[in-house]
Amino acid sequence: MILLRALGLTLLFLMASLLPSNAAEADLRAIIAKFATGTGFSATEAVVRELAATGDPAVERPLAALVEGNLYIRKADSAVFVGNESGDSVALLDPLSGEKSAEAAKADITKIKVNNGLRRVIRDALGTLTLRAKDPTVRIAAADTMLKTPDAANIEPLDAAIAAETDANVKALFEQARAASVLVSDRPEADKLAAVALIGARGDRDALSLLTSVEANSPGAVKDAATAAIGTINSSLALWDAAQNIWYGISLGSVLLLAAIGLAITFGVMGVINMAHGEMVMLGAYTTFVVQQVIRTSFPGLFDWSLVIALPLAFLVAALVGLIIERGVIRFLYGRPLETLLATWGVSLILQQAVRSIFGPTNQEVGNPSWMSGSVDIGQLAVTWNRLWILVFALGVFAVLLYVMKRTPWGLQMRAVTANRRMAASMGIRTPWVDALTFALGSGIAGIAGVALSQIDNVSPNLGRGYIIDSFMVVVFGGVGNLWGTLVGSFSLGIVNKFLEPYAGAVLGKIVVLVLIILFIQKRPRGLFALKGRAVEA
Repeated sequence: MILLRALGLTLLFLMASLLPSNAAEADLRAIIAKFATGTGFSATEAVVRELAATGDPAVERPLAALVEGNLYIRKADSAVFVGNESGDSVALLDPLSGEKSAEAAKADITKIKVNNGLRRVIRDALGTLTLRAKDPTVRIAAADTMLKTPDAANIEPLDAAIAAETDANVKALFEQARAASVLVSDRPEADKLAAVALIGARGDRDALSLLTSVEANSPGAVKDAATAAIGTINSSLALWDAAQNIWYGISLGSVLLLAAIGLAITFGVMGVINMAHGEMVMLGAYTTFVVQQVIRTSFPGLFDWSLVIALPLAFLVAALVGLIIERGVIRFLYGRPLETLLATWGVSLILQQAVRSIFGPTNQEVGNPSWMSGSVDIGQLAVTWNRLWILVFALGVFAVLLYVMKRTPWGLQMRAVTANRRMAASMGIRTPWVDALTFALGSGIAGIAGVALSQIDNVSPNLGRGYIIDSFMVVVFGGVGNLWGTLVGSFSLGIVNKFLEPYAGAVLGKIVVLVLIILFIQKRPRGLFALKGRAVEA
């Protein structure tokens, strides 16, 4: 008996819990049915607003179908359905559940028409509904949309969403969106002043755009408050713009460091003006392309590891080509810098044409692994992951190369040859092989620079051409053969370039930098950090 009573109470509880949802669904269906009873756009708009006022996420389906022109009325019984056209027939779906109910000929149904004004109302209604979405990113997107398109009708839905919101960050965004809507409403002046203060505290370009509109269209104290807030935001944005330019300059500097560091070694040790250095960068980028093509076709699960796999291969390919160039061409031209320049320029043309013949003249697609995609916002500063990783990678390459130069026997031999080639040869150092291996090392580093550049630049036969002149400027400015000079020179030129570009443009900015370097070299012919040694100083 006790068991039966418990079972009965359980059933009553379940029925009671189901009744509200069933009642709510019945109410929604009754509102949706009004689409069939009203005539004209104004009647349809009234039904849309009534559905949106329920705040029930279930109405998103019929509203989305309406704005896309896929909501129909069946002529036989005036029932409302979501329709999917297929040839001469239309599949009729339940407007709330989305389940298929029936099929009908096009002649047996009527499409509910919408115009541009009604579409705006529906989109606003859908935006209001997303304020209650389970996914926080959806709610954030809804708040962002309402901030950029303020409407006095959004105030009440936002008030309800603010009261129900538990995430502090999302709630703050809702409050800012509400403030934007207050500014275009007929609310009292005190409310608008509070809204101006809240939007001004946001401090970004969206806030600036909104307050500029308020300043132009508002009288009295509200206009004065908007003007003061605009001044504060402009000052803040100027600082963030400077920080953004510094970041862009550091990012460009990391690219220049990768492209120039190998050239600094070969130029410093061997005195060779290698005009084919940019093509070593190109070969590294194309090695990355080939690796990714193989992974896409045969091992798609390894795509996120494609750059890790490509790095040693790019180094080996570029180093091998560099060794062949040094043994086949450059070793016969030591002491004749003009002839090495012309010879390596000819080699660069051969390499470019070879790549065109193999891969074609057009750009090749090199993808970003997931860990290098996207960005992170720090205040008003946007930092992309690919450039951040390239910066870390460039500094890592610099540290490894510095260790090799300072802490290994081979590095000691390279520094000895740089300081005094004849004395190094008299001490038993095989200077021809030091030259060959140094040239291969510099070329290999250019190859791994190509792996990094493939993530931010077009992979084409002309890839290296865009960096060779900048690389030489970095090497000469920092001090020929000095790694620390290359580091400081690359970041200095990168930052200066990015500060000049907004005022002078990209091309004129580079010309100004070149003129500044020429003037600097007149005062310090050996660059920022001159190497020490009898041969160097002679």
